Amino acid sequence: MNRFLTSPALAALLLGAIAATGFAPLDLWPLTLIATGLWIGQIHAAPTLRSAAVRGWLFGLGHFTVNNNWFQHAFDFQDAMPPVLGYFAAVGLALYLALFPMLAAVLAWRIARRGAIDPAFVLMFAAAWIASERLRSVLFTGYAWDPLSVVWLPAIGVARLSAYIGTYALSGVTIVAAGALMLLLRRRYALPAIVVPALGLAALSALWTDAPAAAPGTPLVRVVQPDIGQEDRSESDGERVLSALEKLSGTPGTQARLVVWPEGVVRDYLEDGYPFYAYDWSSPLYLRRRIARLLGPGDILLTGGTALQFDRDDKISGAANSVFALDGQARLRGRYDKAHLVPYGEYLPMPWLLKPLGLARLVPGDIDFNPGPGPGNLTLPGFGTIGMQICYEIVFSGQTVDRAHRPRLIFNPSNDAWFGRWGPPQHLAQARMRAIEEGLPIVRATPTGISAIIAADGRLLATVPHETAGAVELPMPPALAPTPFSRVGNAMAAIVAGLLFAMAVALRRRPR
Repeated sequence: MNRFLTSPALAALLLGAIAATGFAPLDLWPLTLIATGLWIGQIHAAPTLRSAAVRGWLFGLGHFTVNNNWFQHAFDFQDAMPPVLGYFAAVGLALYLALFPMLAAVLAWRIARRGAIDPAFVLMFAAAWIASERLRSVLFTGYAWDPLSVVWLPAIGVARLSAYIGTYALSGVTIVAAGALMLLLRRRYALPAIVVPALGLAALSALWTDAPAAAPGTPLVRVVQPDIGQEDRSESDGERVLSALEKLSGTPGTQARLVVWPEGVVRDYLEDGYPFYAYDWSSPLYLRRRIARLLGPGDILLTGGTALQFDRDDKISGAANSVFALDGQARLRGRYDKAHLVPYGEYLPMPWLLKPLGLARLVPGDIDFNPGPGPGNLTLPGFGTIGMQICYEIVFSGQTVDRAHRPRLIFNPSNDAWFGRWGPPQHLAQARMRAIEEGLPIVRATPTGISAIIAADGRLLATVPHETAGAVELPMPPALAPTPFSRVGNAMAAIVAGLLFAMAVALRRRPR
């Protein structure tokens, strides 16, 4: 034990925890670069592959335990399992996620470690990091939360490089920047002399690269945040929740409005045609007419809701986490079903094993959600094509847009009331990265915050703060021209990783 407390293993654990402070809500991004750079040096200094693996895994354990501490809060609303289980779940998730930094460390050590640490080792480490982070985003349905590149949002000019190379490739660039700082401390100046001015120029580019303002006469978008927590949204609270939404939805004017409500606040069903036993106190027609009273002739309201699915015997066979579009005549103008569901949240994997153990999914109810077909749009009269991404879907780089039918805006309703104080600002940060990548504005509506209107360049145009009731209304921000990343997608991660690998090999082969 004493050996551990004075060993590089403890240092790796602490460096991982420090690196997590660069993400929202703390945004101490220089600490992320410094801690990650010191860890890269640690990996190079490891005497064996096994010790490199241990240091890589412990860095990841410290990093993800701190960064995902909000994960525990979701268990505070689950009757089937004790809230204390959330602490074990958060650490258990970190035990798994730590395998990905370990993989990057092992690959870099095995392929590129020789002699004194040099730029070639850093470049190889960056290529390995891109591969490991991309793997994390897809393995076992993927957990893409907080890729390393998100720390650049306070220096948004650097974050905007993701419009060209994407989030995962920018994470590789972040590793190069961290490694350059480490080499600078060791008085090796070649790589820092290139990286530091380049990233400084990218950061300064934010002064002249803002997206244009909306044109006169553009339809309005109004984002509603009722500040009603998860604990206050039982079936008996339906009337109070609906009244809060109505009060914040404003009144019709001369300009058409797209009014957006969050995920998880409308608990009653909006669709007709279900068997009679499925409905509770109100009919769907009554609910739609009540909502439609808030809208003018050209207005449309988007809201999260649940769609039921039935078998041939009219028994409920599943449900969809959906967005419904409703016009001023109480007509449904379309529905989008969430495609990327959250395991253990919206459905329980291996229920035959886990249910007998007393485990349940975190979203209340006995019916698992079924996935929709993938990224999709709703075409709304007066507003054009609006892309849909419900909650967690927005964190998956390269999977947010139907590329054959590019929308003019993305609506991202979410229910961040599960996520404590750290989760909502982290979720917002990742939505901003998607806006930059795709060159599309994003509108987020959440019950307790942080709701926002995000420009196509990632700037926050308006927000409703966390745990605050309110609404914001602005002209719909314009989309930018399709970005290089929006055309190529995550093939950019492979391209950049390949270039980094090739440069590392070339540096190693050149005559000294």
